[in-house]
Amino acid sequence: MIRELKESNRYKETIFLGALSILCFSLSIFRLLYSDTRLFLFLNWNLFLAFLPWLFTSLILVYPRFQNVKLNFILVILWLLFFPNAPYILTDLFHLRLNSTMPIWFDLVLILSFAWTGLMFGFMSLWDIENLLSKKINKKLIPFISLSLLFLGSFGIYIGRYLRWNSWDVIRQPYSLAYDIGDRIINPFHHRQTWGMTLFMFIFLTIIYWSFKFIKKRDN
Repeated sequence: MIRELKESNRYKETIFLGALSILCFSLSIFRLLYSDTRLFLFLNWNLFLAFLPWLFTSLILVYPRFQNVKLNFILVILWLLFFPNAPYILTDLFHLRLNSTMPIWFDLVLILSFAWTGLMFGFMSLWDIENLLSKKINKKLIPFISLSLLFLGSFGIYIGRYLRWNSWDVIRQPYSLAYDIGDRIINPFHHRQTWGMTLFMFIFLTIIYWSFKFIKKRDN
């Protein structure tokens, strides 16, 4: 496994993201031991869900046995289902409370650490999708596709945070999930909060997307 990661130039990326994840886990354990409360331990599960999109694209790019049309299609569909979990952790800032068992500044650093690591998993996996698409379509179309994916991801954040749907509910409760989504598409003016949050979350994620793009292209 390590040899394949090194050959794909993904070894340092894996070490970096792994180190960030361990740091986040350590902060949550410190909070548990110091405050003797389990509050925010759920962030570890949310970060695991954020890790999955990066795992799916890594399997496609690193391991040759996954590089066939059927497996690629399955992994890309899984990526699309789980991608909203990466930026979703940003909304865990809603859980900040002044009357917490820890100083609010610590909880802020804790949540932002998880949120940033989740964003890194998400955007790095999105760049993997762009690399895959660049081999098949006109490269000028890729930014528009990425923005469309970010919009879908923003909508996914809404239905996860407010409607409490999970990625695996596509299999567990497909009809109820389809009804909730379809109702918001057919009757958009009856669900202004849905599209308001989706739009502004999309704007925020787009800002991050283009910021990373400019940083990557910046001359030293």
